Amino acid sequence: MGAASHQSGAAGRAPAADRPASVRNVVLVGHSGAGKTTLVEALALAAGAVNRAGRVEDGATVSDYDEIEHRRQRSIQLSLVPVEWAGIKINILDTPGYADFVGELRAGLRAADAALFVVSAAEDGDGLSGATRMVWDECAAVGVPRAIVVTHLEAARADYTQMTAVCGDAFGADDPDAVRPLYLPLHGPAAPDGHAPVTGLLGLLSRRVYDYASGDRVERDPDPGELALITDARARLIEGIIAESEDETLMDRYLGGEDVDLKTLVDDLERAVARGTFHPVLMAAPAADGARKGLGTVELLELITGGFPTPQERAPVTVTTPDGAARPDVTCDPDGPLVAEVVKTSSDPYVGRVSLVRVFSGTLRPDETVHVSGHGLTDRGHEDGALHEANERVGALTSPFGKQQRTLAHCIAGDLACVAKLTRAETGDTLSAKDRPLLMAAWSMPDPLLPLAIEAHSKADEDKLSQGLARLVAEDPTMRLEQNPHTHQLVLWCLGEAHQDLALERLRTRYGVQVDPVPHKVSLRETFGAKSAGRGRHVKQSGGHGQFAICEIQVEPLPPGSGIEFVDKVVGGAVPRQFVPSVEKGVRAQAARGLAAGYPLVDVRVTLLDGKAHSVDSSDAAFQTAGALALREAAAGAAVQLLEPVAELSVLVPDEYVGPIMSDLAGRRGRVVGTDAAGPGRTRVLAEIPEIEIGRYAVELRSVSHGTGLFSRTYARHEPMPPQIADKLREQTEKGT
Repeated sequence: MGAASHQSGAAGRAPAADRPASVRNVVLVGHSGAGKTTLVEALALAAGAVNRAGRVEDGATVSDYDEIEHRRQRSIQLSLVPVEWAGIKINILDTPGYADFVGELRAGLRAADAALFVVSAAEDGDGLSGATRMVWDECAAVGVPRAIVVTHLEAARADYTQMTAVCGDAFGADDPDAVRPLYLPLHGPAAPDGHAPVTGLLGLLSRRVYDYASGDRVERDPDPGELALITDARARLIEGIIAESEDETLMDRYLGGEDVDLKTLVDDLERAVARGTFHPVLMAAPAADGARKGLGTVELLELITGGFPTPQERAPVTVTTPDGAARPDVTCDPDGPLVAEVVKTSSDPYVGRVSLVRVFSGTLRPDETVHVSGHGLTDRGHEDGALHEANERVGALTSPFGKQQRTLAHCIAGDLACVAKLTRAETGDTLSAKDRPLLMAAWSMPDPLLPLAIEAHSKADEDKLSQGLARLVAEDPTMRLEQNPHTHQLVLWCLGEAHQDLALERLRTRYGVQVDPVPHKVSLRETFGAKSAGRGRHVKQSGGHGQFAICEIQVEPLPPGSGIEFVDKVVGGAVPRQFVPSVEKGVRAQAARGLAAGYPLVDVRVTLLDGKAHSVDSSDAAFQTAGALALREAAAGAAVQLLEPVAELSVLVPDEYVGPIMSDLAGRRGRVVGTDAAGPGRTRVLAEIPEIEIGRYAVELRSVSHGTGLFSRTYARHEPMPPQIADKLREQTEKGT
């Protein structure tokens, strides 16, 4: 695209938007290590939001956002950096590239109208990594328009032309021409090792050279050799753009020799990018020492402001009332009904809860009361899945820059802002007018499948644990809290090990709660393998009333899923009528406590056959004890089997990993029940597998599939555990391990 005169934003001033057309919301996505955060800093420097030391006037840096990120040297959450270019406010959303934080990626895609997909030129030249392709698939799934940015051009083996071709093969789907470079690299003199650094760009549409060799961006005409390179590549780029044009005569006119004007090409490029059918490729590198602008950063800012869609071009948002009644779709109109969404929730040690909000319609103002409504999904900590609603007063509206928050007078439709102290709002909740409550459909979040069982470290931690966990899961919709009724464990379900570590660190540093991880237990059961009988005798005599109860029972196994069935076959009043329920209560209490290994007993029929009572010493408590003793004696004379839960597992992987996945499942006692084609180059493997074998499958699948596999699981049934494994478990139970 052609260069123009631009007025960049001044460092230290929060960019403001007065109309939706002057806003661009762009999210940076890509695999971890691709250079997204470095690119954000370079764009902020080029736009004048920071000085050459990377700082704004008050000393904050674009990277000063989260202490945990500083310690880990890795992006772990969505962050917003607003800058201004050519009178346009650009909300740059930086997302983590690590798979454990895909929820932050999806939040960024929800808030943005277009994406810069960041690819490292240092990636394997034979193809992009599976993790990089997975991130592209995340973008494609929601249909967000994308441009591709190649980074790490300084790497010894970096090859921009080859990486552009690789991106065309990987991301072009059925049309590799849909991925074309807007610029070619201008190389400087070769170093002694033969590597020629990239010192500038050859603009294919503008037919101009943008030379950064001096440390400043200098625009000039191309020399004959450069013009030849531009002319050849420009023809292929124009054909790719015109192929997406709505003017069906344009291709014929172009092929007939007509020179298409630059404005027509830029307009068609913008429309093709907005539709998600064309993905231009650019390059970028950080500013060298003393330079004001990094290579390619001005060109990126030009593409964002001139080629990316405005919020008004986004499809209208479907809304309902909180009780489900349909309402007209809302458009990006500052004067329309208020509809905003919390895309991220975080905690500030000084301000408290801070909500990052995207306004889709209307105008959000500080100190007004809004209606907060959300879906209360079970994977966000709401047990009943019911809608939650509340009216809350909006605190200060601010624009973030690192740790700094700068006050905004308002936030119009299409813009983003941070809202303080929305104590009842969670990620994904809708904000609307209190007298006209509306609700947006929630976006999908991955199901956390890696369990982390925890216990409070001390009594003081136990007192604070409940509140800390509630705040943690309210902030992170990819984390699920479970109080398991069978194992009585408190379990945090996470997306991976890094997600687990982050949860523990946030509990400790933000909420002052120290917890200890403990081994996660699966819900085992016990049952009888054969018919057995038992006699319970509870006879004690002391001063005053004694205790007297005798009962005889028979226990027989039932089909899976039968639970516990109690049958009374006493004749002649051997056990008085009023004490039969007491025997049943004692049997059921003992069954819940377990017999052989301490797991609940299921799928048996217990028949009360006979017994004895005493007119004075028999009581409800005595017959409860006798019933429990009878069941324990029956278990001592029979083979009690351990039952383990079996899951139905669905694993989605590229075709080349189907063999390793099936071998791995077989090694986990899994039974593959089928495979299905799941789109081009991907297969879904269906299996049944004991849950005890897949406690860490969320981590291990990544290793086997090189980060490309996905899986889901559902409970199927309980099945008998193999004797050798059951015996080992019993030994561990007896040792207390």
